[in-house]
Amino acid sequence: MPVKSYLVTPVPTQMAALRTALAAMPECEVMPATNQELLILVTDTPDEDAEKRLEQRLLSLDSLQCLALVAAYRDEE
Repeated sequence: MPVKSYLVTPVPTQMAALRTALAAMPECEVMPATNQELLILVTDTPDEDAEKRLEQRLLSLDSLQCLALVAAYRDEE
């Protein structure tokens, strides 16, 4: 079960659209950062294949400017 956290930078003027798009994905929990025009994103997927599919969906968002991985955790089963 990969759990990852990211700092997410929206395209200028696209913060609301990006937050809405991320919040609509069941694998994602999104919250605004308090000191920057950033979002904090935590993802939780059942396996590596699901994580790779989610990453492709994230990178395809037009309102996304930058997705920076901050931390990752994976259960060793």
